[in-house]
Amino acid sequence: IIALVQVTLIGLVGALWFGVPFRGSAPLLFICTVLYLLTTLGAGLFISTICSTQQEALMSVFLYVFPMSLLSGFAYPIANMPQVIQYLTLLNPQRYFTTIIRYIFLKGVGVEVLWPHMLALFVIGGVTIAASSMRFQKRLG
Repeated sequence: IIALVQVTLIGLVGALWFGVPFRGSAPLLFICTVLYLLTTLGAGLFISTICSTQQEALMSVFLYVFPMSLLSGFAYPIANMPQVIQYLTLLNPQRYFTTIIRYIFLKGVGVEVLWPHMLALFVIGGVTIAASSMRFQKRLG
């Protein structure tokens, strides 16, 4: 819920204060945000099942989040990255969410264009949550 409130506030600030046009669908944006949250929740749960201390978990999250942000296409275009890194970005959920945000905000596209990105987020989220669930079961036993 906090993340959805943040998306709303950031969207409002972007549209009202900075004049960024919002041409898309707000419900679609929230659905895509929930899909992205599924992936981040799965990654966080997986990291928590691997680490034994809080400090180890914090360092692991830093080592996960920083490269994912750089490889998302937000700061540097993915097309300008080396070919090997471009393939690596296909596993990055932030890449898909960044594209979704751009398409919804600036182009106003719908599900007919965004479905491959939404499917990728759903698959990555499902795999990470399933992996963390299996890892958690092993850790309990």
